[in-house]
Amino acid sequence: MNEEQPDAPERGTPPDVTGEHFVHALRSAAPYIHTHNGKTFVIAFPGEICLRGDTDRLLGDIALLSSLGVRIVLVHGVRPQIEAELEVRGIRSRFAGDLRVTDGPTMEAVKAAVGSLRMDIEARLSASLGNTPMAGSRLKVVGGNWVTARPVGVRDGVDHALTGLVRSVAVSEIRDQLSTDRIVLISPIGYSPTGETFNLRNAEVAEAVATGLGADKLIFVIESEPGTWRIALDAGDAGQLPLSAAETMLVTELRERTLSPEDRNCVRAALSACRAGVRRVHLIGAEGASPLLRELYTRDGCGLMISADDDYESTRQATIDDVAGIMSLIAPLEGAGTLVPRSREQLELDIDTFSVIVRDGTVIACASLVPFPSEGSAELACVAVHPDYRGRDLAAVLLRRARVTARGLGVSRLFALTTQTPHWFIEHGFDRGSASDLPDERRRTYDPMRNSLILVDRSLSR
Repeated sequence: MNEEQPDAPERGTPPDVTGEHFVHALRSAAPYIHTHNGKTFVIAFPGEICLRGDTDRLLGDIALLSSLGVRIVLVHGVRPQIEAELEVRGIRSRFAGDLRVTDGPTMEAVKAAVGSLRMDIEARLSASLGNTPMAGSRLKVVGGNWVTARPVGVRDGVDHALTGLVRSVAVSEIRDQLSTDRIVLISPIGYSPTGETFNLRNAEVAEAVATGLGADKLIFVIESEPGTWRIALDAGDAGQLPLSAAETMLVTELRERTLSPEDRNCVRAALSACRAGVRRVHLIGAEGASPLLRELYTRDGCGLMISADDDYESTRQATIDDVAGIMSLIAPLEGAGTLVPRSREQLELDIDTFSVIVRDGTVIACASLVPFPSEGSAELACVAVHPDYRGRDLAAVLLRRARVTARGLGVSRLFALTTQTPHWFIEHGFDRGSASDLPDERRRTYDPMRNSLILVDRSLSR
């Protein structure tokens, strides 16, 4: 069945999700299902998220993550709920900068708001209605006095009273709960050894928990859309920033203050967690179709990711581990007759000639540079780009790399053979050539039956 004649949607299935599309989506998600299984994710969301009409969808997605084997710690915020409770009690909010001042009466309102919201979240996670994503989930949610806090103290002459900072996290106890497949729910409250209760920022709690656990991911689900932030402009379509670039952009943001205080705290916490060893931090909005699942189970995601690694998408020399990825990439082109078929054994022998562009572990483009040093020339061959990434001119990236490599080898002429894409080569500086432009060794293997066009790049000698 092809895409021009899709399967008819099944009863109850959204009309744009055909059988073929469903299978494709499931297979595309499979590598991430395997990768995330058994991993620990800390997911933080502000109190504003809990006021949305689609909160149950987010919690249903979290339930699905748990059923797929992800170990989950949830850290919720409570700012608007505190504001509502203070209004009921006739108490005026006090802030110093963007940090709440929590005196005794305010702390009572904080406790009431946290307790009420926490019970609401636990109830929603306990739901198991047959017509919802929570059907059959039977989640177990657990909490505890796992965050020890200390007072912020006096800053700029302002006593913050019972507003606190995280002092420590009971990591081993949390790990014990995660090992029994429980979801750990943590509120932005901490306790002191002397029995005091402190009001904490949920972003800082999430950072401390993720760092202490050595979490595989820290995820902030927020009200705004990170993809629209100015700091996201340099992330490209990958939506990914290496830690070094993100830190530079945060300096600019702190000076220009284009983000809300809540978002700024999340970015600060994200960078701090990355510096402390959390490899990837994701910032995602709440709009659209299940952004949490799209960010975690699709290659391109839908949010902004800050990575302690600089190679989420990288162009590099191929290794033997890339053979399977290259085979998968070029197989459709070989089947269409665009590329000459290569066996796995041949690819393994030629792997040192290949360069690849890899995104999140998947080979999305490749090219081979085969030198003929005795005649000062080299062939650019087996150029292929994954269909999902065409239009980004990744082939041009590999061509530039091939030219640099060729110059390093003392090559003065680059050539390519193609039956389908001569215009692309011409647009990138190649001229039409003939068999006489081929080195003797390559001329002997030239197949006249394919009638491949010969394109020559003489720019290396300039």
